[in-house]
Amino acid sequence: MMNLLQAGAARSASRNLRLTVDEFRGKYLFPQNAYASARLISRKSIHTYLPYRAAHQVLAEADSQTGVQQPDPSNPALSFPCLDAQDAKSAFLSARSLTSGPEPSYTTGHHESFHCRQPLLLDWGGTLPAFVIAYESWGELNADKSNAILLHTGLSASSHAHSTKANSKNGWWEKFIGPGAPLDTDKYFVICTNVIGGCYGSTGPSSIDPSDGNRYATRFPILTMEDMVRAQFRLLDSLGIAKLYASVGSSMGGMQSLAAGVLFPKRVGRIVSISGCARSHPYSIAMRHAQRQVLMMDPKWARGFYYDSVPPHSGMKLAREIATVTYRSGPEWEKRFGRKRADPSKQPALCPDFLIETYLDHAGEKFCLEYDANSWLYVSKAMDLFDLGHTHQIETKKRRATNEKEITEDGLKLRPNDAHCGLTLPTKPYEEQPLSSASTSEPITDTTGDSTTIAPPADLVAGLSPLRNHPVLVMGVASDILFPAWQQREIAESISAGGNNQVEHVELGEDVSLFGHDTFLLDLENIGRRVGKFLA
Repeated sequence: MMNLLQAGAARSASRNLRLTVDEFRGKYLFPQNAYASARLISRKSIHTYLPYRAAHQVLAEADSQTGVQQPDPSNPALSFPCLDAQDAKSAFLSARSLTSGPEPSYTTGHHESFHCRQPLLLDWGGTLPAFVIAYESWGELNADKSNAILLHTGLSASSHAHSTKANSKNGWWEKFIGPGAPLDTDKYFVICTNVIGGCYGSTGPSSIDPSDGNRYATRFPILTMEDMVRAQFRLLDSLGIAKLYASVGSSMGGMQSLAAGVLFPKRVGRIVSISGCARSHPYSIAMRHAQRQVLMMDPKWARGFYYDSVPPHSGMKLAREIATVTYRSGPEWEKRFGRKRADPSKQPALCPDFLIETYLDHAGEKFCLEYDANSWLYVSKAMDLFDLGHTHQIETKKRRATNEKEITEDGLKLRPNDAHCGLTLPTKPYEEQPLSSASTSEPITDTTGDSTTIAPPADLVAGLSPLRNHPVLVMGVASDILFPAWQQREIAESISAGGNNQVEHVELGEDVSLFGHDTFLLDLENIGRRVGKFLA
């Protein structure tokens, strides 16, 4: 009983720093034990229930009222400016105008919008009765509309890949697009979209659900890469583009570029996939899981219904920091940061102290209000679900066929499908399983005669077979830990094993690039030049 009283007292004290000892005693404690209880709370509960300053104020007032002189602690308490900064940001966001709400506008500037009024059935049974695709374009579409290139983005990128007259801000692939650039706008009509599920103008969790006028939040249905690609091809239909000259993408965009060819093989000419994969690797899934978990554990996430309130900026910051660790390489950071501390003259701290820590802190802080937290959850989950293996494609087709029978002309379900709402955690914790080659996603070693070769998985060879007649460029980087280079080799070997003799595979060694996964954003010479040559 006493523990419950103490916990309640501590929580109240953390909410109200002006709590006096008399109020403390009268509300929560036995009157004769007010001072002793306050000291007990400080010793047992300070790290569990009270911010240090709240506890200190209660105890200081107790000391002054009782006249008891307490000995000084052996060491002063540490300061936590990183936590103070997060509290200050929350306070600032809370004070924003109630008319606009604290949720920021994620728009990156002027873009075009395609409004599709036809329903879109999603791979896992959800539906969008209507949706919007934000897009931008560069160059001119030729008379027979045969020079269009669809550029696919990474996880958090907008449609603004290059500056435009209406938006002069540099795009995320600014140097790769333009006259004479790898995506030469003197030759090609380049289109880039913000994916559905995103927050830069396309329909996503922060959009309004037309059925009730409220934001979707986590009522938004689960997405796949293939869902995003199908939505993009609705845009191409509206532009009268029957066949793409090329499908180009890096990272998540590299996954979508392959999916475009597999889903619409007759509507795609050339395919470029840079630092992508044909199926998500367990390591990548694990890293994205950790990002989602820290975001969802932020109390301000509120199970996705944080709109018009304070967004989960702290969880989003941490998620981005974890992601940033996977975007670069250890050798690059060794050269860039080493073991340098930001200020060697100061005592070490638990807040950002080493240069690498300050870099991650800055990256997370800069990003935490630039991208919608729910979009991060949905789009990253779609990356986890990606698998172009034949078995997965067959299962998806069967599921879609079943769900299509339940859709009305208005894109609504004939009957509710609550399967996605009934997810529960396993009744037993994970148990280690015997390791076998059949259970791994690494390429399987096939020994024939005196030589040992790496045979691509038969299931993936079959799944990528629609690309057997396409010129394909696959690029990877040896220093990439998020999409390791063996995944790009797997793509190239699987497509080649399906009978395609037009596959180019390029792997940049660590002697060429130490930038890891982000090489595709930074290396105009080695990435851009090869892409331009392949497209020409």
